[in-house]
Amino acid sequence: MHLIGLTGGIATGKSTVAAELTRLGATVIDADGLAREVVAPGQPALPAIVERFGAGVLMADGSLDRAKLGGIVFADEAARRDLERITHPRVRDLMMRRIGDAIAADAELVVSEVPLLFETRSVEMYEGVLLAYVPPDVQLARLMARDGLDESAARQRLAAQMPIDEKRAQATWVIDNAGTIDATRAAVSGWWEMYSAGQL
Repeated sequence: MHLIGLTGGIATGKSTVAAELTRLGATVIDADGLAREVVAPGQPALPAIVERFGAGVLMADGSLDRAKLGGIVFADEAARRDLERITHPRVRDLMMRRIGDAIAADAELVVSEVPLLFETRSVEMYEGVLLAYVPPDVQLARLMARDGLDESAARQRLAAQMPIDEKRAQATWVIDNAGTIDATRAAVSGWWEMYSAGQL
């Protein structure tokens, strides 16, 4: 069994890379998906979030209003750190359980998709890190278009992460995701063939 990390920056196309890896046969564990699980109604993280940020971050059905909470934490670094203290340990624990499940199922390649992999200093647990990369100007434009943000709000979100070029310098492998989806899929396929053949 091999375990690698997959990361990138916001709006760099990690999900596209992850989907192609899944199609090729990898077991992909998505930290963003786990983050949604740990803040679901009935989970202990949700009341902890309400205690810190108030009931205004809940929707009418009692679930977390992620957009409203995002607006708070991306504008206030202390608030973001408080949220991370609530959610990150729970996400990490769930990630380890899912990795254990994959090992028990004899998965050949397990990929942990972790947006803040470098920021949380968890690189050492992986054989290597695959980065979904686009240049910073493309990242900004895609984020604004994807989330309907103005430039100031988009830059706030980018500032909460390590710059993508710093991640590139630390990554083991890089998938250039600045072109078409077909080009990204071809790049991932090429990486997969070389990795499977032990050439990387």
